[in-house]
Amino acid sequence: MEQRQYLKDFIRYASLNVLGMVALSCYILADTFFVSQGLGANGLAALNLAIPVYNFIHGSGLMLGMGGAIKYSVYRSQGNFRKTDAVFTNTVTLALGFALCFVCAGLFLSGQIAALLGADAEVFSMTNTYLKVLLLFSPAFLMNDVLICFVRNDGAPRLSMMGMIVGSLSNVVLDYVFIFPFGMGIFGAVLATGLAPVISICVMSVHFIKKRNQFHFQKGRPSLGASGNILSLGVPSLVTEVASGVVIIVFNGILLSLKGNVGVAAYGVIANLSLVVVAIFTGVAQGMQPLVSDAYGRGRKKDSLKFQRFGAVSVTALAAVVYMIVAFWAEPVASVFNSEGNPVLQEIAAGGLRLYFIGAFFAGINIVLVHFFAAVEKAAPAQIISLCRGIFFIIPAAFLLSSALGITGVWLAFPAAELLALLLGLLLYRRNRKVLSLPVSESEI
Repeated sequence: MEQRQYLKDFIRYASLNVLGMVALSCYILADTFFVSQGLGANGLAALNLAIPVYNFIHGSGLMLGMGGAIKYSVYRSQGNFRKTDAVFTNTVTLALGFALCFVCAGLFLSGQIAALLGADAEVFSMTNTYLKVLLLFSPAFLMNDVLICFVRNDGAPRLSMMGMIVGSLSNVVLDYVFIFPFGMGIFGAVLATGLAPVISICVMSVHFIKKRNQFHFQKGRPSLGASGNILSLGVPSLVTEVASGVVIIVFNGILLSLKGNVGVAAYGVIANLSLVVVAIFTGVAQGMQPLVSDAYGRGRKKDSLKFQRFGAVSVTALAAVVYMIVAFWAEPVASVFNSEGNPVLQEIAAGGLRLYFIGAFFAGINIVLVHFFAAVEKAAPAQIISLCRGIFFIIPAAFLLSSALGITGVWLAFPAAELLALLLGLLLYRRNRKVLSLPVSESEI
């Protein structure tokens, strides 16, 4: 009976969060589709060059939101509401600091960032416009990510999911309206993306209006120690997002040398679909996190391992479904984003999809392991797996395999890196499992 209830709770949290995360990932996917239809290959290339900055903003928001929410869940399960308020206050203060840095970058450095990302004369103007507006909307992105995590961990996963979905749907609608009827081009695409988190925050404000929130803003100076704990536990979420951006930059550079702008545009299709797939896996992992942290905080460490196993099985099944879709329908999927009917883009994208998404089987389990370690306050192994899969393994693999196999090597770099990270992750999991299975002592509570 107890096992059935655990599974029911897992399905409730994970399914709602998957829906929300898929919707959140569609912020950029919607831009990709409408920009490809309205502005062609150059617009798609400009968007793909700017995506790493979105990854960094979103990653910073998830770092703060996940790190804060993990500590919040542990303190909430122990009934320590003074500390839950302190955690929320520190998280919001950190978000405001990050937002100030991003806004300043948007005001004064967008052109330099566009050039640094590789925008040439053909796509510089569009890339610069997208970056500037994206950075100016960073306060909304950051606060949206923070509230999504806290509202979900406050026992309202449905409202958190609704915020993400309504925000994403508004982005899709506004993308169409701004790009086509209003003819606003790339500015319309990024304006729609920037307004989406504002709408999502409005939806989640119901949690506060109806006074259902168990976290509050607390007067006083932020704690450096608490801020450090939040950042430490949230770093894996930042690394996951930032690594995506770093990988896109590296892959763009390699593909520019191999195939030019059309290669970058083809990778734009793969990269954006990958964002959605990773969002599905992240949705399962983040849905698992409140349950794992709650069980861990109450001293039920064996129960936290049960939720981890549910997560691993779920992402493996989802990876199989994703790869079947990609394997059998790569050409139709690629053609959706190929409005000009470019045969070179079509061939590169379709072939790349089949090779690149082999890595989905390994990436899903890696993401679950990272979130599990963070949820039980084991920051070090979570950070090690995140850094290795996101930077230390994939970047060397991209250069080595592309030099040996050309563009085929570029696509195989992702599955190779994820496989190596999985082997490392399983080793770390085996080393930590005995510790996690032991009953918690009173001093740990």
